[in-house]
Amino acid sequence: MAGRLIVISNRIPAGDPSGGLVVALHDALLARGGVWVGADPDPSEEGRECLHELGDVPYRKRAFRLSKTERQNYYSGFANSVLWPICHRRTDLIEIKSEYRADYLAVNLRLARLIAQDLAPQDVVWVHDYHFLPLAMMLRSLGVTNRIGFFLHIPFPNITDLAILPRPEDFARWLASYNLLGLQTRGDVARALEMFRADPRAEFLRDGTVKFDEHIVTVASFPIGIDCDQIEATARRADPGPFGAANPRELIIGADRLDYTKGLPHKFEAFGRLLQGRVDRDARPTLLQIASPSRADVAAYRQITNDLQAISGRINGQYSELDWQPLRFVHRSVARDRLIGLMRRAEVGLVTPLADGMNLVAKEFVAAQAPDNPGVLVLSRFAGAAEDMKGALLINPHDLDETAGAIDYALAMPLDERRKRHADCLAVVRDSRISVWTDRYLARLASCVPTLALSRHQAASA
Repeated sequence: MAGRLIVISNRIPAGDPSGGLVVALHDALLARGGVWVGADPDPSEEGRECLHELGDVPYRKRAFRLSKTERQNYYSGFANSVLWPICHRRTDLIEIKSEYRADYLAVNLRLARLIAQDLAPQDVVWVHDYHFLPLAMMLRSLGVTNRIGFFLHIPFPNITDLAILPRPEDFARWLASYNLLGLQTRGDVARALEMFRADPRAEFLRDGTVKFDEHIVTVASFPIGIDCDQIEATARRADPGPFGAANPRELIIGADRLDYTKGLPHKFEAFGRLLQGRVDRDARPTLLQIASPSRADVAAYRQITNDLQAISGRINGQYSELDWQPLRFVHRSVARDRLIGLMRRAEVGLVTPLADGMNLVAKEFVAAQAPDNPGVLVLSRFAGAAEDMKGALLINPHDLDETAGAIDYALAMPLDERRKRHADCLAVVRDSRISVWTDRYLARLASCVPTLALSRHQAASA
């Protein structure tokens, strides 16, 4: 008899499920029963030695608590000031402190003990993202032999950047304790295998798996997707004129979490380059950039907010007319249904990350378009989505002239070419839709080589 699915993520959904990943995991938990475990968003000095029930209908949701210091060191510190910049090729922003790593390991060990207490032999554990890299190793040290899968939603780091970590040799050991290491792209898989290939503790087996000490791990890519049917239905219901009398003639849309990985300053500067080079001075393209706030307690995020406000002010001051503001920078969240409607209205979707695991905004833009008259996706080749979405106009966001030229070409693109490119991209979006992604991952995890029980000596040294 199949066991429960135990999902571990930093965030745990509240209320009705919304968003592709949440809905997909919700459906998987409904199908087989299980528990969703995540962090309580409110720091507390009390009750950290147990999991707190948040609800058990139709499945259990349980939260682990963090002290204020742990949240600062585990979450803002090691997770988001060390691991996040390393994975996104921004080693210049890394802030290493001994207490960051200590609390990161302490939180993971405490969570491992809490999870191990409730595991049945047939339960399957699915861990999500960089907050819990060592969780499987700690569960194994407690004698857990259940199948444990891991999915990294962000890019896999370069092997040279891993050397910056305190105790860099631990990184491969952490990941090798999982049965299945799921990554976004084939490029991520190549980087992970390069890491194992350079480690003398790793041995490559004939079936492509990696034997690392006493563990065998499978490494594979599972490009994450969206609920394209839901996006298409929302887009068809959208208001065709959300701007009222100020409806822009040539709308370019960007929708990103405000993060230094998203290339927003590059996007703004490239748009300014487009305005500077206009041949037709009557052309009035408008860039609407929606940037929802993120991690305001991390210095790098406060700095990028200030930078974007300065760049947008300069561009608008230079190019605005009395009846036209070329760059609209909205630094707050916008309701999802309204955002999908704005995407459908846009002639161009501009997605310019400097490094990104997948970038679901690119897929949402494609799904939101009207197939008979679609907009054009301009996509950074450094987004994971670019590995398969060859129908997009792929650009190097560091090259402002190339990006400006791609926007200009997209705005003037003939209908037949727009339809062809959109159809190619939509096929990719539908093939990777979120429900298929979940099924593929769990099926692969079920086929992985099971973990053998550790000896007492092995468990003590893990």
